[in-house]
Amino acid sequence: MQPVESEMQRFLLRLVPGIEAGWEGATKEEVAEIESLTGRPLPSFYRWFLTRMGRDMGALSFASLDFSAARVLSCYREEIEHPNPRYLLIGYETDPVVPMHTWYDLDRPNRDDALVPSQGIGDPLVQLEFETFREMLAWKAMLNFRIDALPCSCKGSFEAEGGDVRAQLETVIDRLGFEQPIATGAFCGVFDRSDAAMICSVPPRDAAEEVLFFRLAGDTTGILRRILGIIAKDADLKVEVEA
Repeated sequence: MQPVESEMQRFLLRLVPGIEAGWEGATKEEVAEIESLTGRPLPSFYRWFLTRMGRDMGALSFASLDFSAARVLSCYREEIEHPNPRYLLIGYETDPVVPMHTWYDLDRPNRDDALVPSQGIGDPLVQLEFETFREMLAWKAMLNFRIDALPCSCKGSFEAEGGDVRAQLETVIDRLGFEQPIATGAFCGVFDRSDAAMICSVPPRDAAEEVLFFRLAGDTTGILRRILGIIAKDADLKVEVEA
């Protein structure tokens, strides 16, 4: 197991002890068939995901996105007439109202993973979501099992005029007592401590972003105010909180 995969597994098992009991991996044949669609090796993190959760993600399952190997392969057999070798479908959106499916951009590998856009089948519009599938899963797991479980929460944005907002945020994270259980890039953040948790994200770009959207939760509103106050003052960021 590569370091990024073992890091992710430790994070999930700590976040929800026993969560692995609900996982079921894809078969070797399914993994090999998906790889055959790409004409290149699968990102190692995706291979890890398929072997552990490629049939059933258990409590990590998304409400309307199906990441199972069986659904991916079924879609390639029945719906995708002209596959683009650059993009590999990894998550099928079952909501017919907004059928924006989740893909890998295999021409944009990153940290044993790859860029994750969303796109309808046959639709030229591509929306960038996360730099890696690992970040997408970690962000969602923190939202479901940590942020939503704490009694007080808020959301908003951090802004750095002409700067790299993620790098400026990094200057105060240790002082605030936050751990970063998952390594992320410039467009995402997962932070945790005993009495508070925070996730940040913005669609990835070619250059560092000046705005980062956050969700923050904690035991009391006072804790949230103190955290945001330190971020505004010591990281020199403009903090906007949604009413």
